[in-house]
Amino acid sequence: MPQPNAERAQHTENADIVRACMESYIAQDRDTALRLIADDYAFTSPQDEHIGKDAFFERCFPTTERLRRQKILQVLPTSGDDVFVMYEYELKTGERYRNVEVSTVREGRIRQTQVFFGGRIG
Repeated sequence: MPQPNAERAQHTENADIVRACMESYIAQDRDTALRLIADDYAFTSPQDEHIGKDAFFERCFPTTERLRRQKILQVLPTSGDDVFVMYEYELKTGERYRNVEVSTVREGRIRQTQVFFGGRIG
């Protein structure tokens, strides 16, 4: 049975991996994202149903050109392998939104991400 300190360190490491991946998306640092995302990665959002790593990098990763800015608000590890991220972004049109994602990290790489779209914020 893992020790509480070892578990806490693993949860912190998972959160750091997810934060680094989100930051690589914002910076469009594809090489870093490729290292952090597992080959068997699955991505799901209201617009994408369980797509793989290649489709994610083709369809989703290059979408920052529509953003004016994006800010990570919270990165919260769970007691398991999941990490929640809440972020806010502003489109070039001036519209602002807030989303939440949950990513599953195993063996130091992100295996799955599920995105939950939030509403427009004022």
